[in-house]
Amino acid sequence: MSSEEYKLLDTISSPRELKKLSAEELRVYCDELRRYIIDECSVNPGHLASSLGAVELAAALHYVFETPEDRIVWDVGHQTYAHKIITGRREAFRTKRRLNGISGFPRMSESEYDAFGGGHASVSISAAFGMAKAAELRGEKRQVVAVIGDGSMTGGLAFEGLNNAGASKRTNLLVILNDNNMAIDQATGALKNYLLKISTSVHYNRFKQRLWGILSHTPRLLWLCQKAGNAVKQGLLNKSNLFESLNFRYFGPVDGHNLKELVRTLRALRDIEGPKLLHVMTVKGKGYLPAEHNQSVWHAPGCFNPDTGERISAPDDTARYQDVFGETLLELARRDARVVGVTPAMPSGCSMNILLREMPERCFDVGIAEGHAVTFSAGLAAAGMVPFCNIYSSFMQRAYDNVIHDVAIQGLPVVMCLDRGGLVGEDGVTHHGVFDMAAFGAVPGLVIAAPMNEPELRNAMYTALLAGGPFMIRYPRGHGEGLPWRGMPFEALPVGRGRRLREGRDVALVTVGTVGNAAARAAERAAGEGVEAAHYDLRWVKPLDTELLDEVGRTFRRVVTVEDGCLRGGVGEAVAAYFNARGYDARVTSLGIGDEWVEHGTPEQLHTLCGYDEEAIFRALAGVKRLSQER
Repeated sequence: MSSEEYKLLDTISSPRELKKLSAEELRVYCDELRRYIIDECSVNPGHLASSLGAVELAAALHYVFETPEDRIVWDVGHQTYAHKIITGRREAFRTKRRLNGISGFPRMSESEYDAFGGGHASVSISAAFGMAKAAELRGEKRQVVAVIGDGSMTGGLAFEGLNNAGASKRTNLLVILNDNNMAIDQATGALKNYLLKISTSVHYNRFKQRLWGILSHTPRLLWLCQKAGNAVKQGLLNKSNLFESLNFRYFGPVDGHNLKELVRTLRALRDIEGPKLLHVMTVKGKGYLPAEHNQSVWHAPGCFNPDTGERISAPDDTARYQDVFGETLLELARRDARVVGVTPAMPSGCSMNILLREMPERCFDVGIAEGHAVTFSAGLAAAGMVPFCNIYSSFMQRAYDNVIHDVAIQGLPVVMCLDRGGLVGEDGVTHHGVFDMAAFGAVPGLVIAAPMNEPELRNAMYTALLAGGPFMIRYPRGHGEGLPWRGMPFEALPVGRGRRLREGRDVALVTVGTVGNAAARAAERAAGEGVEAAHYDLRWVKPLDTELLDEVGRTFRRVVTVEDGCLRGGVGEAVAAYFNARGYDARVTSLGIGDEWVEHGTPEQLHTLCGYDEEAIFRALAGVKRLSQER
């Protein structure tokens, strides 16, 4: 659709203007909005399918409620593209997820319409309840809405929020459950089955539609309709309503793509006090057939041809680190019957689907529930299994206590694989995995590996299987170095022992993880400038190789450390502290992420911004020669 064909979209720059549209115009506007999202995401990728499924819902919410005075809290943010465009960011949407552009997620600092920031799942109900309670305490007649997906409802925090809010019967809160039977992958668990039973009960839904059609014109009658519907539901479904049991008035399910029904229902619910939950059925990828037919792939498809649905990717024949993990896990599972896989709702995102396809009985998708994933893994380990629990680094932050209390203190052989370690790129500040080395480095008895390349990751996983205790492996998003690894014999790595990769006499370059590859290239360049850098790969965040560090401390007066993580509490700081404790006269320059939040951009851009890309490492090494000459 060309720009001149956006006849309504180009005229709407705020919810106030949206409200001027007729019902038919609103439907046409949503069609244009959906096409605009498809067109823009085809050249500037993002989270497509989730946002396509929430177009009508976003439009109806801003059409009915008085935003920004009324507050809409979006869970995760994968579904917020329509919301961003409606609220005056149509042109800025072309910059989403790019350096210095707008975020792909809600950000309070970005717009007054973003009532609460998000990037991680299950936070919306708790945050919205806090806002609703504040409005009640201040005597403000403000509507507060939490929009949460069915995938996020599996998180414990969501039920903590429901439990607390349900006890406050006078607090005006509306929770909208956007039910598309998906997280990134297919939804799992008992809650999915419960919601499915509600939404697919033919007799109940036929009764509900007739009753609502007759009685839903006034709030009081709608409440009576809802009570009658739930009474019937208990009989037809032979179970009580979960949300009613938590003191939420339950309404639905309603068709999330039927604008007329959505608008009518939301207007009626505005005038009903207390905690309420509206169950909305949507289709992930709605309105774009490729996304509807393959929802997992089109969650974040990259660039694509919007007319044909053909995905466009830059040619790269090197394996992704996640695929090294997935294929190696399957190999280990074939060798050892104790090996199982655990992941919170992302088997395809971490490539554990490779194990899932061949050994479904030994692979567990526990839903969006990171703390449970870790403690469930601890239970498996306590009963004689060796679980490989794969959680993105930024999401593992949510399970910090579980790692300490349930795994590390008890010395259980849980292998925690932290995908997306380091700066992840366009997802931005909520998704960067930059705190893991500093945070988990403080946990006694926990071994932490940071492999430099594909064979090192493969062998670290094998070493973890043999270790018999708490083990963590962190590795980045994206492609590896192209080194051979498939079919290579496994090698047990000596825990806590690094390696010298390059001889040198002028300066020691000490790296950990995949950033060592850029460092190796920088050292080669520095040699061309007359600076001979010895390069050491630590391999391990914990325990540090003290013999290697003793060699460095005795030999070199200048040391450059590089890590893809935060400097405060990081590996460079630990190296400097060790040198100080041993009395070595070594001046340490540490490259990594400073005490600041890093926004979105490509990983390459962000490495440059934070000062530890190849060029920055080269400059740090070349600076040694200049300092020597000045002396």
